[in-house]
Amino acid sequence: MIVPDSGHLALVLLLAAAIDILFGEPPAAVHPVVWIGKLINVLINAAPQTHRKAYGVAMALCCVFFAALLGYSVLYISSIPGIPRVLALLIEAYFLKATFAVNCLLGPAKEIYGHLEANRLDKVRELLPIYVSRNTSKLTRTQMSSAVIESVSENYVDGILSPIFYYTLFGKFGLVAAYAFKAISTLDSMVGYKTEPYRELGYFSAKSDDVLNWIPARISVIFILAAAFIVSLLPKKQGKFSPLNSIKSALEDGMKTPSPNSGYPMAATAGALGVKLEKPDTYILGALYPPTEVKDIKRVSQLITVASGFLLVACAAVIHLAGIY
Repeated sequence: MIVPDSGHLALVLLLAAAIDILFGEPPAAVHPVVWIGKLINVLINAAPQTHRKAYGVAMALCCVFFAALLGYSVLYISSIPGIPRVLALLIEAYFLKATFAVNCLLGPAKEIYGHLEANRLDKVRELLPIYVSRNTSKLTRTQMSSAVIESVSENYVDGILSPIFYYTLFGKFGLVAAYAFKAISTLDSMVGYKTEPYRELGYFSAKSDDVLNWIPARISVIFILAAAFIVSLLPKKQGKFSPLNSIKSALEDGMKTPSPNSGYPMAATAGALGVKLEKPDTYILGALYPPTEVKDIKRVSQLITVASGFLLVACAAVIHLAGIY
């Protein structure tokens, strides 16, 4: 296999971002992460009634191996002598794009924002359970807005930052690492629950997801801080942004959520926007700030868009510079 240089790897990342911006998610039939999800479903249906924790470990390892093999196969095919460089770049970029999704993260927020603006609260209550794990039947408009902002900021780590982080960290095998991470992330979203029937089956997947997102979650504070600073300088910003409060809130409230990771991006976002984020009976982040408003959904979308752009540029630069030394 021909080893790609740093310029090639950086260009793949930027092309993957361009594909995401221009085309969004590929159809399910040709979406590699959907393939991983189908494998997980097969393994879930085959799960025994006993020794479910041990089976869960085997299931996770099987899915990681499948995903890593998928990533490696793409690298192998794109490096076959005679394949045009442009085609190799596009193949790798397509498969890398499948591991992260900026459009897919912000699209639902835009949809829910429209329903809240039109006061279609029943429709929002119908949509929210897809994105947040809470009872939405009695949520107020403020709590609905908070739930959307929490979801966008939390999923910035799992859905964008982490796969790009592992792609950057592992150099020539970055695509393999991104797919291995995505396997764990997908497992966590499907079986990583503390309730039956997944409590034991998804235990290993949930803990692995916590471990893999530990560093990215804390790094996210830096990118959200930088994004808040950049947005605060824009003439068409959606409102006031506070970079310093983002890091202050992350330090004060980052560990107030049940998850060891989700609190950091959410708290940083609360500080950057200057709003209180609350999951009823579970946590309050930025308690001294005013409650969220519907317009804050547009503000968080702007913040996370800029944070994602800053992340992509920073990681492409790191990949390129790492190849110089």
